[in-house]
Amino acid sequence: MVPTPAPSHKGSASGADADWRLWHREMMKDWLRKHPQVRTIRVAAADLNGQARGKRVPTRFADKVENDGTRFPMSVLNLDIWGEDIEDSPLLFESGDADGILRPTERGYMPMPWLEAPTALLPIWMFRENGQPYEGDPRHALRAVVDRYKAHGLTPVCAMELEFFLIDDSGKTLQVPPSPRSGKRRKAAEILSIRALDAFDSFFTDLYDACEEMDIPADTAISESGLGQFEINLMHQDDALRAADDAWFFKMLVKGLARRHGFAASFMAKPYPEYSGNGLHTHFSVIDKDGKNVFSNGGPEGSEILMNAIAGCLWAMNDSTLLFAPHSNSYDRLIPEAHAPNAVCWAYENRTSAIRVPSGSPAARRIEHRTAGGDVNPYLMLAGILGSALIGIEEKMVPPPPITGNAYALDLPLIPDTWEEAITVFEKSEKMARIFSKELITNLVMTKRQELHYMGELTPQEQTEIYLDTV
Repeated sequence: MVPTPAPSHKGSASGADADWRLWHREMMKDWLRKHPQVRTIRVAAADLNGQARGKRVPTRFADKVENDGTRFPMSVLNLDIWGEDIEDSPLLFESGDADGILRPTERGYMPMPWLEAPTALLPIWMFRENGQPYEGDPRHALRAVVDRYKAHGLTPVCAMELEFFLIDDSGKTLQVPPSPRSGKRRKAAEILSIRALDAFDSFFTDLYDACEEMDIPADTAISESGLGQFEINLMHQDDALRAADDAWFFKMLVKGLARRHGFAASFMAKPYPEYSGNGLHTHFSVIDKDGKNVFSNGGPEGSEILMNAIAGCLWAMNDSTLLFAPHSNSYDRLIPEAHAPNAVCWAYENRTSAIRVPSGSPAARRIEHRTAGGDVNPYLMLAGILGSALIGIEEKMVPPPPITGNAYALDLPLIPDTWEEAITVFEKSEKMARIFSKELITNLVMTKRQELHYMGELTPQEQTEIYLDTV
């Protein structure tokens, strides 16, 4: 069934925006009417670590959430990876731990196929009491960047490639789960192996069915270079918020569904020291009001605007490393010859570079940003990438020449190679202050400093136990 098109929600709350809100509420009510088996809903927002924070609500009280939203403290979006308050956070005792108002996003209800009981997820995001967006909400950070593109008559078109491991974590050491078909365990990585995919056919069949139910545009799946590692591509779309939503939902879905199949799925950056880690590669182009890709000039080299965007990404890459590598384990992935670019450079059709311009039809000319790990918050990562690219476009920045050959073997500037350095660089960066609000920067830095302190007291195995399911 094709839904009734939404009215535009641009304009004042008393005009077009009010019409859109009314339409949206009716669409949500209609979804619940068509799914009477759903007895409870989860309302959830992404915190700074990309963790889902929210409430369980019986469906008979759904009207209240749809119409009035729900409340919880603003500090809840600023918890550490353990879900603990940030010590000395200004959001706590200094301000009385005030509530924010959380309202449904434009996505509306979606099923949660990894749960036993029929359940719906209602994504929410946070606003202040006066109706203004809460600047510490990572989804609002991305929305602010998208609005800046709109002011130029531009729209980013985004897609993400997500890598993850299927893991048997029932023993003392991590290993690949036995194949549900043969009962055997793979002994080595098998890049682009159909056999490896078929060994977990029931899991991937359920995963694709669930993506259809949740309207997540999952495309191709491949076996990757790690033991039990796979990658699934999400399709390009001209809504950056939706693209980040899809990545966030997809990570939730994969982890939850894997547990239903008797094993774990993890997006942590580096589960196994001897294998390459999980990346999250972002592809994006930019279209104008007429739908034309402004990165294309009809030839293989791309347009001047493409060069500006590349230069912006390179300009901000060092300072934004914390967005691409937000956890202690992230830095185990960023090592030479491990398919994780750590040098500030770009190239045509070269996967050792941090910024790659893929070949193919000029009409599809785009940037692939390859630095981020699978453990990122998709909203913050995408805001950082798109925000830096836009500054490059606005200021007509010019990149250095593209590299050729192996980037790991060249004398190039490197991004921070420790978590502590990345936190400090992000905190002091004037570049990040041009993309993110002061409040979000402060909150994220306080979160990461608290995690840095406590992670230092744990063994590598204890850190793995924390990151395996969370990130």
